[in-house]
Amino acid sequence: MTAGACCSLVAVALLWGGTNPLLRRGGTSAKPTKSSNTITGFLSEVTHLATNWKFLFPFLINQCGSLLYFLTLADTDLSLAVPVANSLTFVFTALAGLALGEPPPSKGTAAGMLLITCGIILCIVDKM
Repeated sequence: MTAGACCSLVAVALLWGGTNPLLRRGGTSAKPTKSSNTITGFLSEVTHLATNWKFLFPFLINQCGSLLYFLTLADTDLSLAVPVANSLTFVFTALAGLALGEPPPSKGTAAGMLLITCGIILCIVDKM
């Protein structure tokens, strides 16, 4: 695994994890529709989210992370790319939530984040 691919996977995790709390906040502004038709209600909610910048902006950044992930997979071992990106996403989601004023993670969660980070470092070092 090259250093560039490693940095790309960390960037993917940062883009995904950093936007998760923002997506959660932006998505809670969706108002339940009282439509009798399921399709009309669904389209109404999608329209609301597509015009809500508090949801749309983080969603577009999140999708940039997905594009970077797709491009990185061409040069990276899949058995390493998936765990690195997905597990670090969890860590960055917790850190971004903390930065946005969400309650801090419990001691067990913090210990798990530390173990995830150590495990990912070991995996990367093993593949280099």
